[in-house]
Amino acid sequence: MIFLGTIVNALAVCIGSIIGVSSSRLLTKSKKFAEIPNVLMKAVGICVIYIGISGMLSGNSSVESSLGSYSLLIMIGCIAVGTLIGEIIDIDRDLECLGKALENKLTKKKFDENGNEIVSEKTIAKGFVSATLLFCVGAMAITGAIESGLSRGDMQSTLFAKSTLDFISSVVFGATLGIGTIFSAASVLIYQGAIELIAIFVGDFLPSVVVSEMSATGSALIFALGLNMVGATKIKVANMLPAIFLPLIMCFFIH
Repeated sequence: MIFLGTIVNALAVCIGSIIGVSSSRLLTKSKKFAEIPNVLMKAVGICVIYIGISGMLSGNSSVESSLGSYSLLIMIGCIAVGTLIGEIIDIDRDLECLGKALENKLTKKKFDENGNEIVSEKTIAKGFVSATLLFCVGAMAITGAIESGLSRGDMQSTLFAKSTLDFISSVVFGATLGIGTIFSAASVLIYQGAIELIAIFVGDFLPSVVVSEMSATGSALIFALGLNMVGATKIKVANMLPAIFLPLIMCFFIH
């Protein structure tokens, strides 16, 4: 079903936010439950690593029939060149600056009687912006939506894994930042839905070999993201995003 993963993702954010807001006192003040979100995040990270590996293997196996031994070479080349482009542009830095700019613009600063900024206050804007950036600005949102769009809804595993991760995160955000977190579900729905819609339209004009190679390359990024989640590495996955689109060029060139 097309858009199923995105809809599930948005619902997960809504439900998680409600649970977080309802149990904010328990999660923020109880030492007994303080480590639960971190442990669950690492557990989901292991699942994300598995999804990444599975995607790379299945993507490359479907490409081998058309490109033979070139399939793995294309993926390696795309990741290497794409990461180089991303590092030169520094997408990770730009996204971080964008997030800070949006938060500063939408969140009103308040000061105490001595002129010191009050940073601990919960506001709807702060919860909305912070959660939106976490759920939308990342490799998993983009690769998952592209994967779902190109496959016409047949491949939803990445978005389902992201939904689980976002559910856990939204519980934490709801508890710490308040009800504003729930409104980020609309951002997830619009952002990922738009990417998926574009992928559906573009997919009609792409050979299956290109679609499979894009999926395999995207899965490599998901694998890297999973390593970050379990704390094994600190890879700037956002700087690897250009690699997803390079199969559009390399597959046609080799084929």
